[in-house]
Amino acid sequence: MDDFLLFFFVGALAQLVDGALGMAYGVISSSVLLSFGVLPAQASASVHAAELFTTAASGGAHLLNKNIDWKLFWRLVPFGICGGVLGTYVLTSIDGSTIRPWVAAYLAAIGAYLLLRSFRPVPRQPVPARIVPPLALTGGLLDAIGGGGWGPIVTSGLLGAGGQPRYVIGSVNAAEFLVTLSVSLTFVIALVTGHWEEAPDLAANAVAVGGLIAGGVVIAPFAGYAVRIIPATWLLRAVGLLICGLAINQIVGLL
Repeated sequence: MDDFLLFFFVGALAQLVDGALGMAYGVISSSVLLSFGVLPAQASASVHAAELFTTAASGGAHLLNKNIDWKLFWRLVPFGICGGVLGTYVLTSIDGSTIRPWVAAYLAAIGAYLLLRSFRPVPRQPVPARIVPPLALTGGLLDAIGGGGWGPIVTSGLLGAGGQPRYVIGSVNAAEFLVTLSVSLTFVIALVTGHWEEAPDLAANAVAVGGLIAGGVVIAPFAGYAVRIIPATWLLRAVGLLICGLAINQIVGLL
């Protein structure tokens, strides 16, 4: 029961941050699981199992609050799915830690840029269509490999390109459900076909996954409403601070 409550609060906190800022549910949740000694591939599979429920709840909340740009949503989905499937194949084949220094460097740079830009008027321009495919592909790839990466890569990149925070965050969160579904199905296929040789002990992680799901689903509606009412400048500043924090955490871990 104590473990369930711990992961309930972790899931609630992670979803509040993710739903309001467009990132960090996977990063926070997988970091906690890894600290408990769960192997990287198993942590990613567990987090994506939980995200099947939390991303559905989060996407629904953003839909109700009219935070979704549907053109952007449909540009994100196909490339995010391709990246997620490829990343799952890579994670079940090699050690994904080799690309972490590059991710940390990217996060540090984009976080600093968004912080600086938050002190100027926030632009209200459409996101250039040409940048969406590579961002979504990279975000899906790193999300599968690291157990979290869709939000930090895609949300930060779209905001850096001048997207309006409310609609970027809502669209990225809504698209994440379909990316998560594709990653989870690929994990199952890898396990069934024998490509994933180290089969996860799903029963051992059941309490943790259940807590993450419950906490995330309960808090998701509040996060969707928060995006609608919080000023764009504050959202941008909060995203910049969060990204810088994630980058520092990764750099310290690497050192």
